[in-house]
Amino acid sequence: MNKNKLGPTMPKRKVIISCAVTGSIHTPSMSPYLPVTAEEISQAALEAAQAGAAIVHLHTRDPKDGRPSQDPALYEPFLKKINASSDVIINITTGGSTAMPVEERIRPAMEFQPELASLNMGSMNFATFPMLQRFTEFEHAWERDYLENSRDVIFKNTFKDIEHILSEGGRNGTRFEYECYDIGHLYSLSHFFREGLATAPLLIQSVMGILGGIGTHPEDLAHMRRTADRLFGDAYEWSVVGAGRHQMPLATLVAAQGGHVRVGLEDSLWLGPGQLANSSAQQVIQIRKILEGLGLEVATPDEAREMLKLKGRGNVGF
Repeated sequence: MNKNKLGPTMPKRKVIISCAVTGSIHTPSMSPYLPVTAEEISQAALEAAQAGAAIVHLHTRDPKDGRPSQDPALYEPFLKKINASSDVIINITTGGSTAMPVEERIRPAMEFQPELASLNMGSMNFATFPMLQRFTEFEHAWERDYLENSRDVIFKNTFKDIEHILSEGGRNGTRFEYECYDIGHLYSLSHFFREGLATAPLLIQSVMGILGGIGTHPEDLAHMRRTADRLFGDAYEWSVVGAGRHQMPLATLVAAQGGHVRVGLEDSLWLGPGQLANSSAQQVIQIRKILEGLGLEVATPDEAREMLKLKGRGNVGF
């Protein structure tokens, strides 16, 4: 008998890395590495995919001044380039910007019919004004006002809004990343799940560390997970994104507890204390090393498609 033979081993658990390569939360002046043009966004997405991201979460900006935009004409060039060059799953935002009405925010997802789109699960105070304590110089006039105005802006996502997006997106075969910024958002999702508008497997993205939503303490994380388990049982896949400096610590903790992870410059500009990440791909590489160090395996796009029951990249509108 070979004493060195240990017998059958358990397969490694697959972890989906999602990467938010650019977004509306941070203004371009905060980092020189935030992609703005279509070429920069497509390059950032492809680099993140090459580094190991199975999903890229995409916003866009007006290249003239970096202002958040949901103009489908600005999306089309980079959507086509990414889809032609990679098998990565493309996730289009329906969040856009807190300053946009819902009909404007959902235009790209409705027109391009992606495999996956983000969907915020409740109205909230989405406060970014504390960034003004850390950033004082801005390239564009709108940026300071954008942050300051978040003191008095409600990010509107009513039940009517959510129902409309679920109904319209569902007709296109688009599935959703349900962004839950607080415990109540899980209960809102549970309502739509019971009504049959949200269907399993649900991709629940717990978004932690935004002022106005849940915090980043491990007890907050545990509460989110316990509540989701109680409401959805085995009908969901759990992922977490931590804002700012909490990105990597929370991703590590979540992965160790059986979840998936999201990184990227939309959510955090940093690679480490005082060190700006020079790309979203750099953050993907960092979290991939952590996952593999934990004995986990990074899911490929096709493996993520199977886990999330997506319609496939050949069935999108771009």
